[in-house]
Amino acid sequence: MIAFLDYGAGNVRSVLNALEKLGARVRIVGGAEDILSADKLIFPGVGAFGNMMAILHEKGLVEPLRAYLLSDRPFLGICLGLQALFDSSEEAPGVRGLGVIPGSVKRFSVDLSVPHIGWNGINIRKPSSIFTGLRGDEKFYFVHSYHVAPEDHGVVLTTTDYGHEFVSAIQKGNIVATQFHPEKSGTHGLEILKNFLQERSTPSAPPPLSGPTRLAKRIIACLDVRANDQGDLVVTKGDQYDVREQGAVRNLGKPVDLARQYYDQGADEITFLNITGFRDFPLEDMPMLEVLKQTSRHVFVPLTIGGGIRDYTDKDGRRYSALEVAAEYFRSGADKVSIGSDAVDIAEAYLKTGRATGRSAIEAISRIYGNQAVVISIDPRRIYVASPRQVSHHVIETTIPGAGGEHFCWYQCTVKGGREGRDLDAVTLAQTCEKLGAGEILLNCIDRDGTNAGFDLELINAVKSAVSIPVIASSGAGCAKHFLEVFTQTQAESALAAGIFHRQEVPIGEVKRFLKGKVEIRD
Repeated sequence: MIAFLDYGAGNVRSVLNALEKLGARVRIVGGAEDILSADKLIFPGVGAFGNMMAILHEKGLVEPLRAYLLSDRPFLGICLGLQALFDSSEEAPGVRGLGVIPGSVKRFSVDLSVPHIGWNGINIRKPSSIFTGLRGDEKFYFVHSYHVAPEDHGVVLTTTDYGHEFVSAIQKGNIVATQFHPEKSGTHGLEILKNFLQERSTPSAPPPLSGPTRLAKRIIACLDVRANDQGDLVVTKGDQYDVREQGAVRNLGKPVDLARQYYDQGADEITFLNITGFRDFPLEDMPMLEVLKQTSRHVFVPLTIGGGIRDYTDKDGRRYSALEVAAEYFRSGADKVSIGSDAVDIAEAYLKTGRATGRSAIEAISRIYGNQAVVISIDPRRIYVASPRQVSHHVIETTIPGAGGEHFCWYQCTVKGGREGRDLDAVTLAQTCEKLGAGEILLNCIDRDGTNAGFDLELINAVKSAVSIPVIASSGAGCAKHFLEVFTQTQAESALAAGIFHRQEVPIGEVKRFLKGKVEIRD
């Protein structure tokens, strides 16, 4: 029997789904005895180091877990399940880890975006049965701001490069742990899980890469989901946020079916944007929860959900916090949540007082689940001005003049699906949300939405140069060349599209074939 240590934070559903797809019989750990009697133990840690250790202590699982590990029985740790093995972490000073592997966990100190998010390679440093069937040049999915630094280099199983070489997996006897997420790494990740389950006795070592590993640019498929006039959930797409055509909501397909198609076509991530509030529903009946649950059974790449991540009261008067909403989405299969209009309100409140409350959705979710779990969706439009001195906002000089011949503009943040503008610019919003704990920016552009005219490169460069977290370029993709432009003319780590994928004008595979050899991608 496989024992599965779910300590109650983050998305572990995808690991369970992957194990079940592979035919494993899994028992969720309910107490110390379930750990001590396990044939094999899997620990997919997700979230923040300090919160994880606090919960393990509260549940009385620290000593049974240490006893299991010290007896050298089969163990697979994933992400935070790797970091937990060490003595301490810079993420939570003063908090002791399990101390099974001497060493510490350090924050990335690099001139690159942190968190390290995306598909990167591994250099295999010693043979292991978990590599059976691999070529050695595969890419796996990472999402983390901290990396392990073992004192004994003999435990290093793989390394990966991100600004510098870091340890991305360890093995000590029967203890194996990876910083990357096999359950989010497509078929190659499933192969690693299968190898752990099958007790292969012969270590395997694919040839190491000839040089440093490279982070791939991500191609993200976005599905705008809302209820149509008949009450069914459909994927739709608007032109500058108008999703109706001849009075009816555009219906481009069912969300679960399309997500599975995009996974099969090679999408590196799937993003769902819930553009219907569903705020009258009790939380447990939210329609998007079922979409996530069904999708995560078949789609083994990261899933992001946006829309409705806020405090709300349902029709029965029950009040839910944004943290509760996010938690339910994570438990249903989401890896990240995206906060849009509410991020504007949160930033405005912070800028007014200059003080963080610790209670905003951004702060609360990142504190429990880590900043890599919080994406800020920014929906700006261009406002042209004759001179930068006209406004107090972040103004750029543009090569695309306004109607009056203006050569300067700023990007006004909007809320309510672009229907309301605020006196806040996109650069300031991105910087403020990063301070409050956000780990990634999804940068839309109302002016480009549905136009097929290409990404707003000036907007992307303005925001990217102002923050140190990853940026996802969105809005305007009309052909494969537009993806090459955004990856070569900006530092955006990923690019997102919707309509051209839904209408099958430019399939994901065509985009990747065009990019291959020009920028680093995942095959």
